[in-house]
Amino acid sequence: MLQGFDLTGSHIVGDKAYGSEGIRHWITAKQAAYTIPPKANNKNPWKVDWYRYKERHLVECFFNKIKHFRRIATRYDKLAKSFLAFVYVASIFKLTQ
Repeated sequence: MLQGFDLTGSHIVGDKAYGSEGIRHWITAKQAAYTIPPKANNKNPWKVDWYRYKERHLVECFFNKIKHFRRIATRYDKLAKSFLAFVYVASIFKLTQ
């Protein structure tokens, strides 16, 4: 999924499933940084900025909140434009509460 983006100067935050050596080397080859924690059974764990990783939780909570809108969770809209418009409406509604 990341192959479609220019990652130069970006910082990628991912979960443990994306901590393979190949993915981490690919990200650094694209001149980007990453915050991906190692799995518990990793023989060569690397340092992780846990403060930055915890900010990922905010994104997870946001997606959980907008999934309470049935129209978003089930993807009733056929057009991407109308689906995105309702995501915007749900986001505004959840941010004001």
